[in-house]
Amino acid sequence: MRRATAYHDALGDFFAKNADTSPYNAYTDRPAMLRLAGDVSGLRILDVGCGAGHYAAELFARGAQVVGIEGSATLLRHARERVNGHAELLLHDLEEPLDFAADASFDGAVCALVLHHVKNRAQLLGELRRVLRPGGWLLLSTTHPTADWRHFGGSYFSHEWSDLSVAAGEFSIHYQRMPLETFLGELLTAGFVLEQLIEPRPTAGLRDIDEAAYDKLHQAPCFLAVRLRRP
Repeated sequence: MRRATAYHDALGDFFAKNADTSPYNAYTDRPAMLRLAGDVSGLRILDVGCGAGHYAAELFARGAQVVGIEGSATLLRHARERVNGHAELLLHDLEEPLDFAADASFDGAVCALVLHHVKNRAQLLGELRRVLRPGGWLLLSTTHPTADWRHFGGSYFSHEWSDLSVAAGEFSIHYQRMPLETFLGELLTAGFVLEQLIEPRPTAGLRDIDEAAYDKLHQAPCFLAVRLRRP
């Protein structure tokens, strides 16, 4: 069974290409998350929902040993091309336990723009706490609840599963809206300690190639990113 958690087939191909240069991925989410990661040299890191391998490649380049998991065979193919053997990449459904990983076997984990696609979030967060060593960290980004509220309307406190149109309506991505109290509440309930929360804005490089997108993303938040610690 192929779940909507992952981007399959043509949607996966579109995402892999778009994430290379997208104002949202390449200039906003990824730089912010990598800054939160800090020095990763010598660390063993789990890339949760590794997509087309952009994070895995960056983390390896900074000296980390990376294991990436992804539920889309399409995206995993792109990731394998990108990392060129420099990361261990596994096809894995994020709705299932991380049964490939031993307890306390990772120093850190990255979960970029994935959690809001997952239905069994409590299980995934519990599994991430299990596979992280004491003192290990989790970096997590998600859509900003006010961005969803502005786009979809209705109640800010909505927990509806929504479909966001992308590529001029050619595709849509399915995910759950949630207010800030739900997002943070689930992380704290899972036993993590919040160390830092940011609302990423694009890097200066975007202004040179798309000034309108740069201005837009500096005026209204698009993502939330957090750094958490496993006690």
